[in-house]
Formats: sequence, structure tokens, C-alpha cells
Amino acid sequence: MPESGGPIFVLENGFGGRDKLDQNGSVVDADRIGFLTAYIGALNGAVSLGADVRGYFVWSLPDNFEWDAGYGVRFGLIYIDYPTQRRVPKASFEWYRELIKAARNKK
Repeated sequence: MPESGGPIFVLENGFGGRDKLDQNGSVVDADRIGFLTAYIGALNGAVSLGADVRGYFVWSLPDNFEWDAGYGVRFGLIYIDYPTQRRVPKASFEWYRELIKAARNKK
């Protein structure tokens, strides 16, 4: 693998969706989980080939205002009900927590 010139940090990587609360008050964001699974899997593949990846940051923890999409597209792992400011961890939040826990247990 060619020399990269320095360490790699992946910043603000994520998936924008039109997430909504379901009848149970949950957000099941399977598309985001699929995207993150594929991206992080490819990143791990690059590391196994010698890429010097030092950090990965999912975009973003809570839903937020995006300049080009306003509040319509959601990127966070935590759903924000904007009128009430209630926070609801999405299925991707739980998935990412388990991924981190499994990585820590491997060390």
C-alpha cells in the first residue's frame, strides 16, 4: 500500500434520512445502520492493509439543523423531537454502542 503521508481521521461520516418516530416511540433507522456497517467494514479493511487510521467520528450524535436541508433530513444517532426537545436514541445508537463495546473487549 502506498505511503499516505500521515495519519487518517475520518470526521463527520454518516447518513441522512427522513427518520420518524414509529407507533412505539422508537426510530428504527436500518438504512443508517447498513451504511455505517459497510463504511466501517471498508475502513477496517483498509486498516488491515496498512492504512494508518487513528480515528473515526460518526456524524452526528443528535439530529441537528443542516444548512442545505434544514431540519428535514436527520443525521444523528439520537432523534430530537424539535417541538418538545425530547431525545430518543435510535436503533443506530444502540448498534454503534455495541460496536464500540465489542471493539473495546477485543483489546
